[in-house]
Amino acid sequence: MALRLRFGESDLLRCRFALSPLWETQQAVRTLARPEHHGYHLPWLRRTRRAAAGLDLAPLWLLMPQHGHGADLLCPPPLGPTASFEEELAGVRATDPEVARRDIAKSLADQPGGLESARGRAMLADPERAVRELAELIDRAWRALVEPDWPRLRALLEADVAYHSRRLAQVGFGRLLGELSPRLSWADSTLTITNTWGDHSRVLDGSGVVLMPSVFTWPETVGGYDEPWQPAVIYPARGIGGLWTEPADRTPDALARLLGRARADVLCALTEPAATTALAHRLGLAPSSVSAHLSALRGAGLLTSRRQGHQVLYERTPLGIALATGETA
Repeated sequence: MALRLRFGESDLLRCRFALSPLWETQQAVRTLARPEHHGYHLPWLRRTRRAAAGLDLAPLWLLMPQHGHGADLLCPPPLGPTASFEEELAGVRATDPEVARRDIAKSLADQPGGLESARGRAMLADPERAVRELAELIDRAWRALVEPDWPRLRALLEADVAYHSRRLAQVGFGRLLGELSPRLSWADSTLTITNTWGDHSRVLDGSGVVLMPSVFTWPETVGGYDEPWQPAVIYPARGIGGLWTEPADRTPDALARLLGRARADVLCALTEPAATTALAHRLGLAPSSVSAHLSALRGAGLLTSRRQGHQVLYERTPLGIALATGETA
């Protein structure tokens, strides 16, 4: 079973990385439907149990069959590399009703009993209303389940994009795909994603592909989106294993005595490049305090900084890595 995306010459020029808070939201909803498959996220599942209980997620789950076509309209490909949730949700609300009806019908056909269910029939009878109600439910799911942790998730996803962008420059597109996931391969101008539901092929014809790291997609690698949407490959982001680990547990006492506990926690938390707000959220500190610690660590030669979009990302220098881990970079 495989999905094959056949590239033309212009498609390679239109490949890009992006991250998507909307994708993470709908995948978080999917995770709640099958929590036994997502051991890495047990701390998140425990913490969000009460918030999830206050949401009626059945309409979304109906369009998320375990095997088959998940409705593309729930999460169109992001328009840009750093599109906000609000911008992406506006894309959902703008879905053409006829496109929505076809997409919903395809998803319901893969969901046992979906086409015959009362809710499924209602969606097909009034796809415009279905889109509106689904968008409202996705908005509530975002605010309850994902938005509180978004700074932490975004930091991990941005670090993945930064790392793999560097690897793309070093090793090229074909080799990079195998590093993103063992389920991806490249041969004869074709990107193949194995272990998908069914055998499918798509000639890209100039559309290119969006490469998206994801937290809640783990352990799967997903090839998404039929026409008219741009195709995407969604793969597990690096560093998921330590995502919910509290950084203080990793701070050596000797380093805390040298730098001070809070400053040492900041240094040890930077296992991947991160912005001030993400670190503040992760450590439970005020952004102003984290900013002061970052400035001091950078001044001491333990960190470097670079601008990415509207944010400044900090990462450890070789000296900072040696101090935090006891290893030379």
